[in-house]
Amino acid sequence: MMRQTVLHVCLFGLILFACKPQHEEKSPSTENIHQGEIALVIHGGAGTILKENMTPQLEAEYQAKLQEAVKLGYTLLQEGKSSLDAVEAVLRILEDSPLFNAGKGAVFTNDERNELDASIMDGATLNAGAIAGVTRVKNPISLARKVMERSEHVFLIGSGAELFAEQQKIELVDPSYFFDQKRYDHLQKIKKQETNKQLAGTNHDHKFGTVGCVALDKNGNLAAGTSTGGMTNKQFGRVGDVPVIGAGTYANNRSCAVSATGWGEYFIRSVVAHDISALVEYKGWSVKEAAKEVIWNKVAKLGGDGGVIVIDRKGNIAMEFNTAGMYRASIDSKGTLSVGIYK
Repeated sequence: MMRQTVLHVCLFGLILFACKPQHEEKSPSTENIHQGEIALVIHGGAGTILKENMTPQLEAEYQAKLQEAVKLGYTLLQEGKSSLDAVEAVLRILEDSPLFNAGKGAVFTNDERNELDASIMDGATLNAGAIAGVTRVKNPISLARKVMERSEHVFLIGSGAELFAEQQKIELVDPSYFFDQKRYDHLQKIKKQETNKQLAGTNHDHKFGTVGCVALDKNGNLAAGTSTGGMTNKQFGRVGDVPVIGAGTYANNRSCAVSATGWGEYFIRSVVAHDISALVEYKGWSVKEAAKEVIWNKVAKLGGDGGVIVIDRKGNIAMEFNTAGMYRASIDSKGTLSVGIYK
């Protein structure tokens, strides 16, 4: 009987020890939880994009280029590359395509120049880089990343940004590289529509084509990047939301990564990208709830239009826009590919 009692006590003690949480085995905080999911979203601009105005051939070209870009980015993430690497690589593809208002396909200013803007942000460190008003940089997104990683600054413009590009061995081209006949003809059409009472550059419906990308890598790090040629017929050295951190681009591992496209003046005034991030971080909203709130209940009510792509650390995705269409594509954490153009 005594032996049985001692045995029971010993067994009970062993059970208690086994169940007791050990000091070295603390549960990870929610800040560190990540299951290795990857996901990536891109956009090619938002605006009056109507199916009746699109030829089957042109629609196929857009779909093919969007698929090419999103698949490349996702492959890089699968290989273990960082979200920053994926964002830059994706945007270089879109910048090199005349289909989009960025890089090779940039629209013309009122004085018939191509002025390029771009920005990129690292959600892990909140480090960011942006450039504006460059005319010779083949891939503005790569220069923006150099600003982030190789300078003590965040935002460089014009000739200063191009001097920095030279120092960093960024590829420069003659401004004629960016000439596109369709974009040029579009500018001339808008100029003819102006009256003496209208301010040049106010025809905001001719702005879609900006490109953007947000990504989540295997390490749980987020990144966002955006690149644009701005608004057709812009003048006075106008710069939109794309290179303004917190307006057109934002990434924070504590919330989400955002890239915007649309009528830049309203996105700057609404601080769109950061506002979405703040709703996710401080209010605990989903990326879909936050994107919808800002695009529809803030930007739209001010009179602005456009859209955003958003991703969080769990791979949740939002693609919200209040225009007729937005060129977009995504591959989610389950590997599902989605491509869209119209509403």
